[in-house]
Amino acid sequence: MRIKNKKIFITGGAGFIGTSLIEKLVKDNEIIIYDNLHRDAFSKTNLANFKNIKFMKGDILDFENIKKNIKSSNIIIHLAAIAGVDTVIENPVLTMQVNILGTFNILAAALLTKNTLEHMIDFSTSEVFGTHAYKVEELHLKPNFSVGEARWTYAVSKLTGEFLMHSYFIQHNIPITIVRPFNIYGPRQVGSGAIHHFILKALKNKDLVINGDGSQIRAWCYINDVLRAILLILDNKKAIGNVFNIGNPRSVATVYDLAQKIIKLSGSKSKIIFKPLNYVDVEIRIPNIDKAKNILKYAPQVDLEEGLIKTINWYKGQC
Repeated sequence: MRIKNKKIFITGGAGFIGTSLIEKLVKDNEIIIYDNLHRDAFSKTNLANFKNIKFMKGDILDFENIKKNIKSSNIIIHLAAIAGVDTVIENPVLTMQVNILGTFNILAAALLTKNTLEHMIDFSTSEVFGTHAYKVEELHLKPNFSVGEARWTYAVSKLTGEFLMHSYFIQHNIPITIVRPFNIYGPRQVGSGAIHHFILKALKNKDLVINGDGSQIRAWCYINDVLRAILLILDNKKAIGNVFNIGNPRSVATVYDLAQKIIKLSGSKSKIIFKPLNYVDVEIRIPNIDKAKNILKYAPQVDLEEGLIKTINWYKGQC
């Protein structure tokens, strides 16, 4: 399975997921990265050495700039977004603007390149399921979002983006697929993420800070498993018009257990300390991935300990 001879436009392509995905696609395709470098994983790669990669610095709210650079694209991958609990709580208005208007902009631009467009992938989030998400299927959307709670502006904005995507699919036949990733981690992760923060602290023997009591349950998914899912989607026309949970239901741990694992695997002398939680948190988040298994033949391959070791070793190389 290989995507070949395609022009691929990736918003947010300089980030953690974007750069990892580009490494899988760059050999046989023309890549256009559209990013404002708010979170820069690109500089930690050798992707700038590839002549078939074009980097365009730009904002997802700048429709004219998007329209100018997206022309004749065969594949569009929409990753650009405001994310991370702390960022969202501090900037709820910007979160809504970027995640909703930005998604509208990329869809409006996609409509202009409809004659060449073969597939468009939108990265949503597992946050759309709300505070309790135990083995949730794609249609199990019963979120309990409280208006006025800034914590949920991200989830609401991403869910709105999903509705926009499906509206363009229904009305304009834009060939979209939506993915809802569950707690991705791995080398080059920048910005938010418990594993990213814990490893950085552990390698410096600093305290690992847990917000709340650490009993929050997550299913952690290694980046390579997410990339495998995206390649399967791009190679399967049955994926068009669908939404998929992408994660690893086997790799489940509480946040406290995760911190302990990272300390042990990194040989750290760090201690775990607890900080009062000042926002509503997700208590449990575990996906049902049967739909991805059945349609895409997707199955995660990297269990939590193996993925943590790979990630820790990469960070060690950066210190």
